[in-house]
Parts: sequence; structure tokens; C-alpha cells
Amino acid sequence: MKILMLSDVYFPRVNGVSTSMQTFRRELQQLGHEVWVVAPAYPQPGFDEEGIERIASYRVLLDPEDRMMRPRLLRQRLTTLQTQKFDVVHIQTPFVAHYAGLQLARRLGVPCLETYHTFFEEYLFHYLPILPRSLWRALTRRFSRHQCDQLDGLVVPSQAMRDVLVQYGVRTRMEVIPTGMPADAFEEGDGLAFRARYNIAPDRPVLVFVGRVAFEKNIEFLVRVTHELKQTTHPDILLLIAGEGPAKARLQRLGQTLGLEANLGFVGYLARGPELSSCYQAADAFVFASRTETQGLVLLEAMSLGVPVVSTAVMGTADILAAERGALVAKEEIGHFAAQLRRVLDDAELRQRLGEEGRVYAKEWSAQGPAHALLEFYQVLQSAQSEQPPPVQHQQNQR
Repeated sequence: MKILMLSDVYFPRVNGVSTSMQTFRRELQQLGHEVWVVAPAYPQPGFDEEGIERIASYRVLLDPEDRMMRPRLLRQRLTTLQTQKFDVVHIQTPFVAHYAGLQLARRLGVPCLETYHTFFEEYLFHYLPILPRSLWRALTRRFSRHQCDQLDGLVVPSQAMRDVLVQYGVRTRMEVIPTGMPADAFEEGDGLAFRARYNIAPDRPVLVFVGRVAFEKNIEFLVRVTHELKQTTHPDILLLIAGEGPAKARLQRLGQTLGLEANLGFVGYLARGPELSSCYQAADAFVFASRTETQGLVLLEAMSLGVPVVSTAVMGTADILAAERGALVAKEEIGHFAAQLRRVLDDAELRQRLGEEGRVYAKEWSAQGPAHALLEFYQVLQSAQSEQPPPVQHQQNQR
């Protein structure tokens, strides 16, 4: 099968969409299928594998990390790609890629599906607060319903996200397919060496958050939990934040207001590999409290490295945390979240048990199963399309 993935974002831009695309692409290639990717070009130099097409792009207002493909150049490139005879078009984002992919699929007469990666209802208000949150939610729901119903199929990473789209009134055929973890996703790191590099004492209690430093990630809540721990039982607690994003300056100001200058550390984006693994493994606990995750792959990443997780179970993270293995679930209440962290920080045996459970549990989320499920969904959509009657050809009466 020959598959075309279109996206408004891809590496070197680090986020869940990029990770999901790369994971599925490699798994499908290992199964013998050909997968092309069309995505924006970025200013940062990089090396692309064969089959990745870059489209010249320009900066996105209010979000300097992202780029927008130039629509005219994208249309031109897709016109030439029509000759490749793709079997399916899989869109990954609802912006320029959505409309271009839909148009291409209709020209080729092949199924067009999309993965609903982002819970936009709780997202846009943070970036464009010129409208009330309630109005943003209404507009987002209407926009999502309209776009989803244009497609032949929809992939959702979690049951919670599927339930939300059903509530929106989306009628398109949906399949819950999480991304999963590649077998070689993370090699072992060296947490002690990471601590030494950043002058962190070996016995200092450390919490780690990995991800985009964005408002919707609810990192401010984690900062306030850190303040609670400092004020009560762990005066030397340290919260390390690995990532970059638009909320960083506000989090730094909050840290100063709360007197946490010595208890907050920002280490920026870390390369996937030993550097990022070492950051995870420098932690006594990985912490997470996002309200908008459609899946929450970072929880599995932490677990796969033997790091205990303390997290709220909201939206997509609820699926991962349902088994309560390798993690303690906390409410989005400062007191309860801090209490769960105290259990982990103060009990070495609990930390070891959660770490061992997490390693085993993460392996159960192997990416091979989801790749097979995605391939089957492609085939179902192909069969459904082939069963549809051809469009009626209207001919003008000839004189």
C-alpha cells in the first residue's frame, strides 16, 4: 500500500503529532508499505529520510515555533505527486494540510482520513483570549464537526477523545488507535550523570516534566504543587521542565512570585536519545497535569525508563492510567497531588515498585499493534469506497 501523510507540523518541531507520525511511518514501512510525508520546511537545518517532502513556509503569528506551508506551493507539489498513485491520504492536522489533502484524495478517488490529535476546545482560548472561552468552545466544536464530516474516516488516539467528538455530533466513521511505543523508543540514560551536569545533588528530591511549555499543559498547576511541597515537607524540592514554548516567561514570573527561584529549573528541548532519557531518569517522579491530551505519550516514555509517574487522569491520559500500573493518579487539587507525590518521594520501595511496573506496562503499549490496526482501517475505508456506486454522469441533450 502507498500512503501519503500530510501535516502542518513535523520534526524538527517537537510535539506529539510529529512523534505519532514518525512512529506510524516507521512501523508501516517495516510492514512493507510505502509512506510519504508532506510537511513544512523549517529554518533549522536538518536531514530528512527519503520520502519526506518539504514545502516552503512562513512564520505563524503568535506561535513562532510553528510554520504554515505556502498554499500555492503546496498545491503545485501535490499536483505533481498525483502521478504517484497513492492508495490513501492520511491528514494529520486541520489547517492547510486538511484542505489540500482532501482535495488531492478526491482527485485520486482514494479514501481520505485524519487523526484528531489536539483537543482544540481547551486550546485556542490561551492564544487568542479576545473572545470569551464559551464562544471559543462553540466555534471550535462547530469547526471540528464540519471538518470531520468531510472525511471518510477519523482516527482518535483515545476513547475519551472519541466520546468528545460524538458529543460534537460528528458522524464520520471513527476508530480509536493510540500511537504506541516503538520497541527502541528510548535507550537507557544516566540520571546521576544528568544531575551532576546540572549541579543537582544526588539525594535531592526531583520532579520532571517533559513536553511543550504551553498554557494548555497546565504546568502552572505543577509549579503551585512544587510550592506546596517546599512550604510543607520538602524545602529542597526541584521541578525540572524540559521543553520550550510560549508559557515559559509566565512560569518564570510565577516562580519568582512564589519564591521558587531555587526550586525551578528550565533545561529546554533535549535531543531524543541518551540526553532525554537521562533527564527522565534524573527524576524521583515524572509529573503531569494537562487537561488537553488526546493520549499522553510522555507518560509511557517515563514508564518505559522506570520512572514513577504522578498524574491527573483527564482525557487521553485516563486510558493510559486506567490500569494504575507504574503510576499514582492524582486529582487536580494542590493538596491531593502533593500528597501523592509525598508518598513517592518518601518511600523508596514504592518508587522501585512503580518503576518496575511501569517498564512492564509500557511494553504492552507496543507500536506494532496500533500500526496493524491503522492498516486495517485503511483497508476498511478502501472497501467501503469501492462499494459506493459511481457518481451519475449528467449529459447534455444533443441537438
